[in-house]
Amino acid sequence: MKYPDFNQTVPIDHVGVEERVSRLNKRSIKKDSKIQALKMALSMIDLTTLEGKDSPGKVIQLCQKAKRPHPAVPDLPTVAAICVYPSMVSVAKNALKGTDINVASVATAFPSGQSPLSMRLEDTKFAVSEGADEIDMVISRGAFLNGEYQLVFDEIAAVKEACGEAHLKVILETGELHTYENVRKASDIAMHAGADFIKTSTGKTSPAATQPVTLVMLEAIRDFYYDTGKMIGMKPAGGIRTAKQAIQYLVIVKETLGADWLNKDYFRFGASSLTNDLLMQIVKQQTGHYQSLDYFSND
Repeated sequence: MKYPDFNQTVPIDHVGVEERVSRLNKRSIKKDSKIQALKMALSMIDLTTLEGKDSPGKVIQLCQKAKRPHPAVPDLPTVAAICVYPSMVSVAKNALKGTDINVASVATAFPSGQSPLSMRLEDTKFAVSEGADEIDMVISRGAFLNGEYQLVFDEIAAVKEACGEAHLKVILETGELHTYENVRKASDIAMHAGADFIKTSTGKTSPAATQPVTLVMLEAIRDFYYDTGKMIGMKPAGGIRTAKQAIQYLVIVKETLGADWLNKDYFRFGASSLTNDLLMQIVKQQTGHYQSLDYFSND
């Protein structure tokens, strides 16, 4: 594979990016298509718990919600994955046995990435040995901003190798990269180094996912596909809380990459708080009435 010169900068039309997002957000969706989109968005969620107070009981409870998002509506899809710390992977794996819901785990000293590479690789191998199907890694933002692009590339490639058969999602933490040009460059480095998904954010810093940044990353995925024939997935994470926002993201994906990317294999939402708003809107579309958010479980 021919690698691009990462010292070169791909120019980004900032005004054009933001105008395109604005235009796409004005698309109207018919009722039947809206219900389909709401269920599709639900099937693309990585339901996540990443807190110091996580316990086996909390993870098992979250897995129950992943399997049956709202028992009162039995025809709902399951979510795509449960995302937990490496120490909770085996708990989630057992709780999800017999389903096609993946277990994802944040590794590589999430969310800072500030530990020696050897420790980050061991972190990754431990999560995979416990049964993780997917690894979410963070890039070294300090090295990237210092222009050490080859180091960032080599670290991602090393983590990819440590993943074995597990899929690798590479978190760029776009809120710390400052410019669209940096987001594009980090996306290109991650994909060429072996990422199966590129992801905006850890959800631990602000700003997290934004639609213009997501569009820049989707265009990088599109160009990578044209160059290599390889489809890379996309995961905006953090700050997406409403069903309306989720549908807007789906429209941006459809118009940038096409329908082949509109499934959980190639698009995810890292937004647990989005789940209940999707459920509330699905119930509203089916019954004509809004239920209180208290009607839906918190985990």
